[in-house]
Amino acid sequence: MATETHWKSLWVELSGSQTRFIKGKKYTHRVIEAGAGEPLILIHGIGGHAEGYARKIMNLAKNFHVYSIDALYHGYTLTDNFDHERTTYRQAEAIVDLLDAEGHKWAHIKGESMGSHIAFEYGMHFPERAGKLILDTGAFFIDFKRTFKEQAGGGPLLFDLSREAVTNPNPVNLRKRLEWLVTSPDRITDEIVDLRLKLYSDPAINASMRKVFGIDVPQEPRLRYTEEDCANLKPPTMVFWTENNPGAGPDVGDHFASLIPGSKYYCMADAAHWPMWEHPEEHDRITTQFLQGKM
Repeated sequence: MATETHWKSLWVELSGSQTRFIKGKKYTHRVIEAGAGEPLILIHGIGGHAEGYARKIMNLAKNFHVYSIDALYHGYTLTDNFDHERTTYRQAEAIVDLLDAEGHKWAHIKGESMGSHIAFEYGMHFPERAGKLILDTGAFFIDFKRTFKEQAGGGPLLFDLSREAVTNPNPVNLRKRLEWLVTSPDRITDEIVDLRLKLYSDPAINASMRKVFGIDVPQEPRLRYTEEDCANLKPPTMVFWTENNPGAGPDVGDHFASLIPGSKYYCMADAAHWPMWEHPEEHDRITTQFLQGKM
């Protein structure tokens, strides 16, 4: 599969946006921001950063006030108070802190992988501050009653690749980690590899990544949500999945969606764990239609 060559450099695609630090009462948030209208928060996966949505931000900004964020403990949104036991709750709490700082009463939340977990957590704990939720390629936080056929490239491989990328950041290790996210390796550009290498080579960011991935101090498995808990998710929700999602194929996404009352389900062909990067036009179209109540 050839690279989508019409996509230019990150900063060409992000032309017209602004990157800024927003000081909240509890956290300082780094965001890439553009547009006006209903607020929409975009949350990346574990080990990621705001630029993972670079191919979406300006198109979505035609209809929404978009904030692509460095999630708490990631990128430049750092804190000394790492809370392993309640990591995802703190990340959801940080979104409330961001919205308060910006004067927003609520926001739509779209999260990929870890971002899906944060969006789910946000919807469970702060439903009055949520518009609609889009949960991309992540349901590892649900304790399913049934088993599924595991799709190639599951969680253990991801964490092996992540460990290598964090403990020995170099272009080869960072490229391997990023290629895990996509169906075809040539969809990962040298530029996004260089950017993540710069971040992982920053001592403060690297120290935080070591905590996130449990490298220095092994982490015990966190408590997960049950299938019954999904029925209590109040905000209107879409589960967005992909044909080649590593570890958890479309049957997982379809079942996850069936547990959330009134939810929508969409499965993208020819994509793995990073649909917003692989086919952003399709992802933007479905995102916009759902958030505007057109599907």
